Amino acid sequence: MKTKAVALYGKKDLRVREFELPEIGEEELLVKVISDTACLSTYKATILGEDHKRVPENLEEHPIIVGHEFGGYIEKVGEKLKDQFNAGDKFVLQPAMGLDSGYSAGYSYEFFGGDATYCIIPKVAIDLGTVLPFKGTYFANGSLAEPMSCIIGAFNANYHTKPYVYEHEMGVKQNGQLALLGCGGPMGIGALDYAVNGGLGVRKVVATEMDEQRLERLKKLVPVSAAKEKGVELVYVNAAKVKDQKEYLMELSDGQGYDDVMVFAAVEPLLVLADSILGIDGCLNFFAGPTDKNFTVPVNMYNVHYGSTHFVGTSGGSTDDMKLSLKLTEEGKINPSMMITHVGGLEATPEMILGMKDSSAGKNAIYPHISLELTALEDFEEKGKTDPKFMEIHRLIEKHDGIWNEEAERYLLENFTGQ
Repeated sequence: MKTKAVALYGKKDLRVREFELPEIGEEELLVKVISDTACLSTYKATILGEDHKRVPENLEEHPIIVGHEFGGYIEKVGEKLKDQFNAGDKFVLQPAMGLDSGYSAGYSYEFFGGDATYCIIPKVAIDLGTVLPFKGTYFANGSLAEPMSCIIGAFNANYHTKPYVYEHEMGVKQNGQLALLGCGGPMGIGALDYAVNGGLGVRKVVATEMDEQRLERLKKLVPVSAAKEKGVELVYVNAAKVKDQKEYLMELSDGQGYDDVMVFAAVEPLLVLADSILGIDGCLNFFAGPTDKNFTVPVNMYNVHYGSTHFVGTSGGSTDDMKLSLKLTEEGKINPSMMITHVGGLEATPEMILGMKDSSAGKNAIYPHISLELTALEDFEEKGKTDPKFMEIHRLIEKHDGIWNEEAERYLLENFTGQ
């Protein structure tokens, strides 16, 4: 089977390559990728190349396929797997393989990654149960189950204690106050959606962002009135317009401080602020992954000792987290597509990945079997003035309140074929 894929040959060296995949083994799967959503961690791997802990050292001879948030159809099943899988079945991938080597899809394999028309899922990934059945018909939300699983895993990692009871109560605090700092990016959007609509029992959510445009988008995606219907008091804060953030955020918590604080940017002042607004037994979750291995910030150890404040961080989500993400999405309780701001085809991927650090975009949904430059959702209307296909996608996006959706995806797949 011939495939076209985005491959990493070295630091900052991404290329679209077309080549023949080898014949699958008796314990492997050949899959057709329908969608892959881009992750900032792919940018980090691209910049670091062989210095990244998950990237092998022989990239020049064996370039790896990037992309790990993907789903599609099983095209061919190895002989020993025919009791587990069927050709034509839909799947999504859980890429957190947990190997001692650190290897995983999208970082480590020449034939296994999401930014490809077709790829091979190896035995090691199948044995680890990473190929999950997908019941839906909307592939972007299937791809986004992986980043949503990272969000769910982060919420699960928070914990709370009782004095002299040496057991952790896992998860964000029931009937507690939660602050989401710098949450205007894609993962912050997903976290806000989950905090309000995931049935977590949080009483108050305070969401901060410095960019006015991002903040306005948050308000549109998760309205205060909709949160109130779920029993959640939601407060938005433009941090750029607040003179003393600590004082203001403490006032919003009625002077008590926050039971849980999540930080979505690896910025020292934001982490110092998060530490300063923790309440008694407050838990700070450092969600953003830094690229600097020596990234450190001052911590109030007095509060650690006397206020029982504590800190956690996670990278990735478990298979159970991903299953919950799929379930909540299928039930219509959360909508991961809120994260998506751009869509495009495979050829647009290298430039998109290399530009991620300087981009204010949300999630980019890549469809390997279409031909389309990376296009912002709001730009379909302008392009539609000269091309009716673009105008139809604009209409379908507007039909769903400006959010990428299954109808738009289906039309895109049917009318922008080019591979």
